Amino acid sequence: METRTEARRPERKLTRKGEQTRRRIVAAAAQLMYERGVTEATLEDVRAAAGVSGSQVYHYFADKQELLLAVIEYQTQSVLDMQQPLFADLDTMEGLRRWRDALVEYQLRLQCRGGCPIGSLGSEVAETNPEARLAAATGFVRWEAAIRSGLQAMHDRGELDADPEDLALATLAALQGGLLLTQLQREVRPLEVALDAMLAHIASRRVSS
Repeated sequence: METRTEARRPERKLTRKGEQTRRRIVAAAAQLMYERGVTEATLEDVRAAAGVSGSQVYHYFADKQELLLAVIEYQTQSVLDMQQPLFADLDTMEGLRRWRDALVEYQLRLQCRGGCPIGSLGSEVAETNPEARLAAATGFVRWEAAIRSGLQAMHDRGELDADPEDLALATLAALQGGLLLTQLQREVRPLEVALDAMLAHIASRRVSS
């Protein structure tokens, strides 16, 4: 994808209406890129889906690259927001299991379609778009940090005899692999097995009181 980093414009304060229009454009682009892929989702497609003019698209985004970066941020925030109520309880095995169950249930509702929005974007841009690759990687860092926070709390209380950072990274890696296989096989068992294995490992590293 052609990038024009020099065309990036400094962020400016938008009116409420401007924020709503920009959000609508990003949401439409996110849906199209999720369904069709980054390359196939054209700016004209985004314009039509968002119900805006071409000049409005370029008013908020210098080019498709700038819109793609906004989409990656949008998808990252959406993924984290969906799990936010559960993150606060990841400092107990019960909380970790509720988080696991919620992720599996969500895939069931999606009929195991779509995979991970961040991972899907990341796999498309990883070898061709360094700026977007870094943005997707940053999204995963934020996700890992949310998982690590609960494990760190367990460790700080003396309940966990393992490195919370390594456990969080392994948990996220298991989650991503499970999501990919679940998407390909159209069944949740890969996700269940991957997460159950990680939770069993975490439980095995708990310190008996």
